[in-house]
Amino acid sequence: MNITTFGKTSFRNALIVAGLVAGLGIGTAYAASDDAPMPKAHSENMGAAISDTAITAKVKTKLMGDERFKKSDISVTTTNGVVTLEGTASDSKAKSAAGALTKAVEGVKSIDNNLKVPGSSKAVTKSKRAVSDSWITTKVKSEILADSVSKGFDVSVKTTHGVVVLKGTLANQDAIDHVKDVAGKVDGVKSVDTSGLTVEGK
Repeated sequence: MNITTFGKTSFRNALIVAGLVAGLGIGTAYAASDDAPMPKAHSENMGAAISDTAITAKVKTKLMGDERFKKSDISVTTTNGVVTLEGTASDSKAKSAAGALTKAVEGVKSIDNNLKVPGSSKAVTKSKRAVSDSWITTKVKSEILADSVSKGFDVSVKTTHGVVVLKGTLANQDAIDHVKDVAGKVDGVKSVDTSGLTVEGK
């Protein structure tokens, strides 16, 4: 009786142990299969590439849908979350707005705003030119008024892009040639047009 009970108990225990071992074996095999996906580095690189592409697409969509950038020509590239804006913006406000809009896009780490503003540089150049032309006109008038040959005669002076145009009346052709020479020596003068000058009495 005791022997039979012992045998049954031993057999039952053996089955339980076998079941546990089998269970552990299955669990181990399952865990092993879970830990064997693609190489980790490769997965990260693909993820970064997809993220950069998505960021570029989002930025482009936002810029294209904004009225402020209709007159701008902007290209967008993204590398590891760093967005680079290249091209031209219609003005300085549009450049700043493009940077702010890009920064607000999810995933953007930083921005290289390399947009150029040709409009403002042209305006500055035009302003400088206007000052220069005005200065030339004043200087030429001063020289002509102080010159003995043209003294007493009315000669008007106009300067456009460094070209001085003289109009009025002088005593003779020599006086016209002399005034042309005087005007031509002023700094900034590219050429002198005396077609508007006439000889007195003719």
